[in-house]
Amino acid sequence: MAQREALSQVRISVRNLVEFVMRSGDLDDRRMAGAKKEAMQAGSRLHRKIQRRMGSDYQAEVSLKHTVKEDSFELLIEGRADGIITEPGGVTIDEIKCIYMDPGRLEEPDPVHMAQALCYGTIYAVHHDLEEIGIQLTYCNIETEEIRRFKEVKTREELEDWFKGLIHEYVKWARYLYHHRMRRQECLKTLQFPYAYREGQKELAACVYRSVAEGRNLYIQAPTGVGKTLSTVFPSLKAMGEGYGEKLFYLTARTITRSVAEEAFDILRGEKELYFNTVTITAKEKLCVLEKPSCNPYDCPRAKGHFDRVNDAVYEIIHEEEGITREKVLRYAERFQVCPFEFCLDISSWTDGIICDYNYVFDPNVRLKRYFAEGEQTGSYLFLVDEAHNLVPRAREMYSAAVVKEDLLLAKRILKGLPGAAKTVSLLDACNKRMLELKRAYGTGKEEEGISHRRVLGADYELLGDVKLLALELMAMFGELEAFMNENGEFTDRDLVLELYFKVRDFLNIHDRLDDRYRIYARLLEDGSFMVKLMCMDPSECLRRCLDQSESTVFFSATLLPVQYYKELLSGDPQEYAIYAKSPFSPENRLVLAASDVSSRYSRRGRSQYERIADYLEVIIRERKGNYMVFFPSYQFQEQVEAILWERERTGSLGFDRICQSNRMTEEEREAFLEQFEAKRSRSFAALCVMGGIFSEGIDLKEERLIGAVIVGTGLPQVNTEQEILKEYFDEREGNGFDYAYQYPGMNKVMQAAGRVIRTVNDKGVIALLDDRFLRPEYVALFPREWGTYTVVNRGNVSQALREFWEKFPRQEEM
Repeated sequence: MAQREALSQVRISVRNLVEFVMRSGDLDDRRMAGAKKEAMQAGSRLHRKIQRRMGSDYQAEVSLKHTVKEDSFELLIEGRADGIITEPGGVTIDEIKCIYMDPGRLEEPDPVHMAQALCYGTIYAVHHDLEEIGIQLTYCNIETEEIRRFKEVKTREELEDWFKGLIHEYVKWARYLYHHRMRRQECLKTLQFPYAYREGQKELAACVYRSVAEGRNLYIQAPTGVGKTLSTVFPSLKAMGEGYGEKLFYLTARTITRSVAEEAFDILRGEKELYFNTVTITAKEKLCVLEKPSCNPYDCPRAKGHFDRVNDAVYEIIHEEEGITREKVLRYAERFQVCPFEFCLDISSWTDGIICDYNYVFDPNVRLKRYFAEGEQTGSYLFLVDEAHNLVPRAREMYSAAVVKEDLLLAKRILKGLPGAAKTVSLLDACNKRMLELKRAYGTGKEEEGISHRRVLGADYELLGDVKLLALELMAMFGELEAFMNENGEFTDRDLVLELYFKVRDFLNIHDRLDDRYRIYARLLEDGSFMVKLMCMDPSECLRRCLDQSESTVFFSATLLPVQYYKELLSGDPQEYAIYAKSPFSPENRLVLAASDVSSRYSRRGRSQYERIADYLEVIIRERKGNYMVFFPSYQFQEQVEAILWERERTGSLGFDRICQSNRMTEEEREAFLEQFEAKRSRSFAALCVMGGIFSEGIDLKEERLIGAVIVGTGLPQVNTEQEILKEYFDEREGNGFDYAYQYPGMNKVMQAAGRVIRTVNDKGVIALLDDRFLRPEYVALFPREWGTYTVVNRGNVSQALREFWEKFPRQEEM
């Protein structure tokens, strides 16, 4: 069951308290994050190993809590001490930090690490009535396991004075949180749904509420038009009003759906109906005032003294704004001259809701440590995962990593001859030699060494048993590279070396996660470079660790079929709740056509098939004047059909206007593309797009703005190395490799594209599926329930089927 929060209590973790209060000075990303800070996943096992070595006097992972009374509320400070050593001579608090750099280079402990240990020391001394206590920082190198300790003894009086100063700096913020939450809870209890419920919407909202209250995860297949954003946000807020959850994370895959979430909260606020503040976290590249982000006081004037100004900026914006959007963040950041991105992250600590990309919760390298630090639960959270079908491929990317031999050579060339870089260069050379060994063995097919050589469409790759020796070489190099980068803030091509630094960091972190849900493969890339990749096949275990940090997660999408596929790959629990929300729209308003005489199969592509598709487009688009979207399996396929349409236009036989999606469109080009659907025209208009691209999801063209979607092909991903590795993995595990690697992802793209039609109760439209494979039982079984029946057509009778459908909806000019 989800835990109800005590209203009179404001909680904060020791880590967040000291990091918030003690920061000051410049923002400077030239200092590598791992230099003195604890390594991420890679250090966790070593952490436990150190604790086990310490003997019977050592108590590991001790939870500590302390309350401070302020006005009418309590401030609860909580955390977990790595170790408490009880000896005849006294008690010592031990704080362990596993790092990549050589501990011998540390002249003193990191002030934030020391502050954490001092907090634990204060809490333990007060609760056990000790006159003095030892404070120890233990730094351990991940590769060599070399340890360096810093220890001092503090009196209880010293600690209490220091701790009072720390709390004094924080108490105004705690007071804000307390009074804000009291007002918020009163509001949430009386909050009303802003509209009359559509059919099935009330039942959907009730299911969300029950799942949150019971602390369960929920999967929702919600057809277009159900109003799934409001139907999930509203009951979640009501549950929060009853104490189930303290902070709401609305997670999305695309910018446009973040805007939809912002609008939903604005609708609920109405005329001050909802008192609930939110912030939208935007990527650094889209917030940075520089052409290329460079967060240091030499390149960016806002970085200098950022931490001296940012708390005032945060305090002002949370008192003046409720829906904090990108534009508002930029405006206040300009006023206070602070980094917009770091400012935005800090704002999130004081808001009730956070609207952000999946990365900030699930990606091990990007996730917000203030909420999701390893081994710490810093609050009570609810996750709403919009467009949840996107999380499967995104999670595979998040939990995969690769290194390229040529990147190591490039860094070696850049650093060679630089003062102090000799050891780093030597270790880069060792890494390169290890990669060279793997490259020389490439193609030999040494099965006894766990190497299996494969070939897909002319591209070779090898599955490797393990890369432990490579990981050890990289680990040794990484520590030296990190130290060098910290000591050398400026040198030619430093940005290229920094790219390698992050790639190696990611590789080492993912290597520490390896289990039977991964495959390791090596491959010669098209440019001749040699890559080794740790590829995540099944991200469910990695995601589950993140989901365990929420009280409840609601996954929802217009395309979560088959739901068992998503349960297996998102949380790994086939028993979790799932519901299929009923569509509020009449199936009579939708015509689904399935063509029996055309195919997009790779083996059958050619002029005759492109001609047939062009025939269908002419009939469908000319039968009823209006706007249409046509989705092709690739840009190449689109170009072939467009060439035929162009030939027909030159002869004057085509009869409709069109525009083509191009690769890598800018935001301005995307906006101009969508503006075409607003224009008044004398004849039909068709937008030729690529399935799975930017226009096949999140585009809301209502009523007459779009009356048809033509889908060419079954959306199957291109056969390539990684799709084949996926297929083989699931074939070995469950015998359904083609379904998991190709069919399910493909049909998801089809349904997303089809979902552009029928957005409101007034919409009428056609969905045309141009591929005879759609008539197979395994594909028909994946058609969404709201499609109802479908009509099988060929080029001879498609016109009649369309005419009979459109005759039911005569336009004014046709009457």
